[in-house]
Amino acid sequence: MATSIPPETDWDTAPGLLDGAMNLELTAEQCGLAYWLRGVAQGTLRDRVRTGHTAAEPTPEHMCVDGPLRDAQLLELGCRSVAEEQGTRALAHYVAGAPGVAELDFFATQLIDEARHSMVFRGHLVEMGVPAADLHATIDELTTDYRHDVLDPILDFAVRTVRDEGDFIGGVAVFTIVIEGVLAPAAELSERKWCVLDPAAAAIARGAAIDEIRHLTVGSSIVREHLLRHPESHDRLLHVIRRGRSLWDTIPDRKYIMVREHLFQEGLRQHADLVGDYQVWPGTRLVDTDAEERYARAERWTDEMAAIRLAYMGLPEAVEILRLT
Repeated sequence: MATSIPPETDWDTAPGLLDGAMNLELTAEQCGLAYWLRGVAQGTLRDRVRTGHTAAEPTPEHMCVDGPLRDAQLLELGCRSVAEEQGTRALAHYVAGAPGVAELDFFATQLIDEARHSMVFRGHLVEMGVPAADLHATIDELTTDYRHDVLDPILDFAVRTVRDEGDFIGGVAVFTIVIEGVLAPAAELSERKWCVLDPAAAAIARGAAIDEIRHLTVGSSIVREHLLRHPESHDRLLHVIRRGRSLWDTIPDRKYIMVREHLFQEGLRQHADLVGDYQVWPGTRLVDTDAEERYARAERWTDEMAAIRLAYMGLPEAVEILRLT
């Protein structure tokens, strides 16, 4: 008898990123290689392996025409593709440093997930008209400063923690709480705001979000289980989180996000008729939002998610350390 697809990896039954990250409980033991090969490879990715979306989720013509909406998407996907690529490289050190088979297998699957995300984000740029021969040069041109100012410092911190300091659990905390925990709500916003304007991009974001739920929940579980076994690690983990937060305060991520949000706003005005009464969150039409409001909402989601995940891990004191709003 065929094993059923786990509901959290099934395209039609998986929760949204915020709901799943705040309410699901998954462990490394549950989410091993067999789970990934069945639930992800045969579930989440069914009919979406190459591009991250199906033919029923098209790239509209207006996304292939020069203008602020396309420029916003080029910047967003360029930055996200590089972030996932760099994350993949960093995760190689987590695989190498894994203390047990369960952790090794899980982080091997997360490494593949992040590499796939980078692939489909890049691929959508080609679907939007970027010549395949110029793809990598285009991404470099779009993201060089973002990589230097935002990605390199935070990923270097994660790698130093897990590789140079030999602190695997501290490294998991950095990746789960500081990196993915802060970036995930922006990914949630991406799926919502492109839903009508670029169905292919929204589907790609949905598939990545299903994976990110697993990354966040399993990472949280690894930290929680470690603290239950080794409560003496509590203060050390708080120290790692403080270091990560102090670093994040020096990262000019808002500058880069707001450039593309203002471009998106201009494109939204041009294509308001296509968006109509679509609500980006309950009670609020996308056309009635502005760049600042969307950014503030993503920050609020970050704080709400952090409060729940940190309490689950056994680090409620870290909520105030990480609070963004």
